[in-house]
Amino acid sequence: MIYIGYYFKVEPIQPGVEILIAELGFAGFESFVETEEGVTAYIQKEEWHEAILENVQILNSDEFTITYTFEDIEQTNWNAEWEKNFNPIVVDDICAVRAPFHDEFNVEYDIVIEPKMSFGTGHHETTHMMIQHILKNDLTDKSVLDMGCGTGVLAILAEMKGAQPLDAIDIDNWCYLNSLENVERNNCKHISVYEGDASLLEGRKYDVIIANINRNILLNDLETYASCLNKNGMLFLSGFYESDIPIIEAKCNEYMLNLTEKLQRNNWVSLKFIN
Repeated sequence: MIYIGYYFKVEPIQPGVEILIAELGFAGFESFVETEEGVTAYIQKEEWHEAILENVQILNSDEFTITYTFEDIEQTNWNAEWEKNFNPIVVDDICAVRAPFHDEFNVEYDIVIEPKMSFGTGHHETTHMMIQHILKNDLTDKSVLDMGCGTGVLAILAEMKGAQPLDAIDIDNWCYLNSLENVERNNCKHISVYEGDASLLEGRKYDVIIANINRNILLNDLETYASCLNKNGMLFLSGFYESDIPIIEAKCNEYMLNLTEKLQRNNWVSLKFIN
């Protein structure tokens, strides 16, 4: 699989980078690495087209100066970049997320992730907040769906918290393969990994649904999530900004899902709903 990498230089860097990432996400870019000068964004070559940046409005803003270059990126180059830049993190002094080449942490939940080309290392604000949600809630013997699982890190933590059975689903083949690898690496026994989208959910039921995806996909799939959620089930959503809360909450309310908690890191938010 070949990706195209865009290398953006942004002035002023904040809030320019946050706005740029949000708009690139809507345009179809799926992975981002913030740099000292701006951000590097990645999109699958088969999803790319010449007008991919046409609706990225910040590029035409007088408030920011943004320049960029782009090139084809082979997976091996991406892997080397991850290993060079991937530092371990610790969330709330309870959960560590690290690569195999890092030393073990003395924490309750020590997760080893080979990130490769998958989203979900804990570094991004949305994944960090989803980890916090999982840590705060009792998942013992609860059935869990990790939708848009990326590396599988959230499903892995949920199993460590006692959840079973668990399904982890991602539409990207690389994420699917990476999740399989990470599930095995962390000795998980109750996680089933699938390649696909929300169409795989027909007839399935869960006590907990975790979905860290961009806003448009969430809005499109919320009806499906609601139909799959057991009574008194928990739905955790992230992948959007504070300004998106009204439209997300209104859509959830249509399906009798009530907002009970909000976490926020910078302008990113993560919401907990209960039906």
